[in-house]
Amino acid sequence: MLLVAFIVILIIIKFVIIIWTYCKVSSGKCKFSGHLVGKVVIVTGANSGIGFETAKDLAQRGARVVLACRSLQRGACAKQIIETSSGNKDVRVLQLDLESFTSIRKFVDSIYETEKRLDVLINNAGMYVTDNKKTDDGVLRGMQINYFGPFLLTSLLLPLLQKSAPSRIVNVSSFLHTLGRIDFDNLNMESCKHQVYRNAKLCTVLITTELGRRLKGTGVTANCLHPGIVNTEMISNLNNILILAVLRLFQSFFKNSWEGAQTSIYLAVSPDVEKVSGKYFKDCHLAELTPKAQNIDVARKLWEVSEKIVKLK
Repeated sequence: MLLVAFIVILIIIKFVIIIWTYCKVSSGKCKFSGHLVGKVVIVTGANSGIGFETAKDLAQRGARVVLACRSLQRGACAKQIIETSSGNKDVRVLQLDLESFTSIRKFVDSIYETEKRLDVLINNAGMYVTDNKKTDDGVLRGMQINYFGPFLLTSLLLPLLQKSAPSRIVNVSSFLHTLGRIDFDNLNMESCKHQVYRNAKLCTVLITTELGRRLKGTGVTANCLHPGIVNTEMISNLNNILILAVLRLFQSFFKNSWEGAQTSIYLAVSPDVEKVSGKYFKDCHLAELTPKAQNIDVARKLWEVSEKIVKLK
């Protein structure tokens, strides 16, 4: 019996090693090493996780990097680390709270006052939220942080992006968008709180599709991505004890923040995608979308409804 148990344990260990190796080897990496001197980049949620690693990489390439962070204190800490590691002192911290449309507009006003160009906008910030609390704008927190806030930010910065063309918009989504569903009678997700994150990420993919259509011929591209299952602070925001326990058990299989940032970096800098727009990527490769995630009619209507919710029109 002991021999059998020993053999079973060895098989399990071997299986775990094979899976771990596969996850690491199949993880995409941005291989383009070109510089970004003279370019201006905005990265939201840049004080930690994927956003921090993305911002650090772009700073190392010589870009002027704007760290858009909710906490100025944490942003200042990130700025210091990035400047020290990259040797690039052209790193700026600006407060941006996606829970507030007023904060977003204030951030955009500051960008227009101080920046003559914007070459890359990376909508990275996000949060797994399952409460039913609404923001002061009357929008469910999870929908505003993960979708409506970035939508407003992108829309307000479009003139500067077009002026700076060729330029790029990079939207961080998730494979969970495949589980989302669009209900225009309940776009603010007044109920079914566990569906909020999935729906927000589906909206992100659809609006990227619409941006690809609207920006055709302008020199501005827009693409979205799944960064992979990454070991970041977002995992700690899960309030389902069972799911959290399972994720903790398999944490060693997840990508670290540097690995999770690779596709964002790839879409921001690689010449391979300089004329690609309205697409979805993972592991630095083009990925397939389900029909519902690239429905042009739904994407167009989503844009129009979103404009009304964020009070663009």
